[in-house]
Amino acid sequence: MGKKPPPGQCNTEDDSECCQEGKFYTTYKCSPPVSHTTKAVLTINSFEESGDGGAPSECDNKYHSDDTPVVALSTGWFNNQKRCLKNIIIYGNRRSVKAMVVDECDSSAGCDADHDYQPPCPNNVVDASKAVWKALGVPQNEWGEMDVYWSDA
Repeated sequence: MGKKPPPGQCNTEDDSECCQEGKFYTTYKCSPPVSHTTKAVLTINSFEESGDGGAPSECDNKYHSDDTPVVALSTGWFNNQKRCLKNIIIYGNRRSVKAMVVDECDSSAGCDADHDYQPPCPNNVVDASKAVWKALGVPQNEWGEMDVYWSDA
C-alpha cells in the first residue's frame, strides 16, 4: 500500500510517478520468459546522482551519466543480479542499441526511500537512460514509454 512521500522526497523527473497514500500497488516476483526477442516496455530513467533513479545502481553502487547507454530491468529479468554489468540489445523504432544492465527496476517493492517513493515497477520493463532513447532515434517529445524487444547480447 502506498505512503505519501515526505516533502521533496519523490523526484518527478522524466514524468516519474510518486506513490499515493492508501493506493494498492501490484507487485511481482517474476517476469515473462526471456527469449531471443523478449517483448518489453521501454521507460526512461536518470541514473545520475540527482536523477529520478534514487539510490546508486545496484550492480556497482555507482551513478551513471544520462549519456551512457545503461538500463534497469524488472525484478524477474534482473534475476538476482545475474545480468549485472552484462549487455543487452534493445530493438525499437526500427533500430537497435546495446546497453549495460546496472540496476533493478524493483517489481516487488516500492513507495519507500530506497525507491524514491515511486510505485513498484511492472514486471516487463526495461528502464533506460536518455542515451538509449537517443540511440533508438526516438524524438525527445515521444520519450516516456515505448514497446520494444530485447535480448541478451
